[in-house]
Order: sequence, then C-alpha cells, then structure tokens
Amino acid sequence: MYDKGDVVMMKKQHPCGTNEWEIIRMGADIKIKCLGCGHIVMLSRRNFEKRMKKVLRKATTSEED
Repeated sequence: MYDKGDVVMMKKQHPCGTNEWEIIRMGADIKIKCLGCGHIVMLSRRNFEKRMKKVLRKATTSEED
C-alpha cells in the first residue's frame, strides 16, 4: 500500500501547483511534505487515506544501513 518515504498523489492540488507529497512520518497520524514548496502537513490516517489518490514512487530500500 504505502510506507514512509513513498511519494503519493493527493486528490486536490496544493496551492503551490503540485499534488506530489512525500510521506515523512507514519503512525496514528501521517506527516507529509509537499515536493513543490516543502510545506509539511499532518493528517490523521483516516483523513490521509480518504484524500490520497495513488502511490507514484515507492521509497528506496537503502535506508536499512
């Protein structure tokens, strides 16, 4: 589905003009960062799942080191 570090597309566009977001924190709440302007938003997991459209890129697995 989705995990930390993935780039997701949200249903609505951000005011800066992009709808690509990177997931930077997972838990009961999910923190996402706009890849256009760097704005950070925290959403509840339920709200995030409702507003997410699809996963664009999966995170690289080089974070294991």
